[in-house]
Amino acid sequence: MNDRQVHGTTSDPTGGAGRIVLLTTSHRVAPGLLSWPAWQALRGADAVLCADAAHPQLPYLKEAGVEVTVAAAPLAARDLVERCADGGRAIVVLATAEGDRRLTDGLAALAGSGREQLPSLELLPGSYDLPGARLLDLVQVMDRIRRECPWSVRRTHEDLAAYAIEEAYELVEAIETHDRAELREELGDVLLQVVFHARIAEEDTDAPFSVDDVAGGIVDKLIHRHPHVFGDESAATPEEVREIWLRRKGEAKRRASVTDGVPVGQPGLALAAKLGSRVRTAGLDVPLPTGAGLGYELLALALRAEAAGEDPEAALRAAARAYRATIRAVEGLDEEG
Repeated sequence: MNDRQVHGTTSDPTGGAGRIVLLTTSHRVAPGLLSWPAWQALRGADAVLCADAAHPQLPYLKEAGVEVTVAAAPLAARDLVERCADGGRAIVVLATAEGDRRLTDGLAALAGSGREQLPSLELLPGSYDLPGARLLDLVQVMDRIRRECPWSVRRTHEDLAAYAIEEAYELVEAIETHDRAELREELGDVLLQVVFHARIAEEDTDAPFSVDDVAGGIVDKLIHRHPHVFGDESAATPEEVREIWLRRKGEAKRRASVTDGVPVGQPGLALAAKLGSRVRTAGLDVPLPTGAGLGYELLALALRAEAAGEDPEAALRAAARAYRATIRAVEGLDEEG
């Protein structure tokens, strides 16, 4: 719904008596932090009504000297209209961020009937969710699950390590199969792993940290490695951006070897490609190890693919999926069967 609209209808502010304002607030914004138009509406109202005795804004409105009447029953559209019928009263109704659907539907029905003179109806957001606000909900939900779920309360970082790998692979599959619905879901599953691990980390007695520390760390890192965005450096091409990134990363890590920080537990082709990328970026001349066997052949193939800009791991997965489809076709099965 837009401002001054109730479910797509807007009443004529001069054609009826009084004014009804549905003032919505977000629970993700600290209570009491309202917009100036919201405070103006509250100060100028003849009556401020609320159907929720536990509405988080009530203590702050009381402190600000705004008198609020808490209704004993859900507010009805007809009752609000009748309250305004005797002299143009202005009434503000405190609602949730999404508004009171029953009330707004009732007001819209009265407005659409065309048989009644209605007050002006206005939807006024008193506070807004910023982008990323639902992450606060995720943190709160995870916190409660960690406290109250018998399975979750016992989990450790080590217990969850396999899930992180599994979810990462499922995310890659969603990307490679161009499944938008799966991509959205798998991103959520990966995000859950981050929040879950951060929640567990809060309880560590020696070196605790929170999800805010995790987010703060990555924010600092991104700003540091993007001086062309947040600082005075310039970069006009992806290659220049990469050079800045690697330089800043090297300054921060101060690695003794280009192999430092490369996890050897990752799949073999990905490991070979990562090592090849580090060597190539550093400008080192490193001969391939000599030896007989398939492993050395695969290493050489993976390095050639990386040097040519190919991802050998992704290429093999694509070929394997094609092989799987061929197998199922020979078996007389389709991909969904």
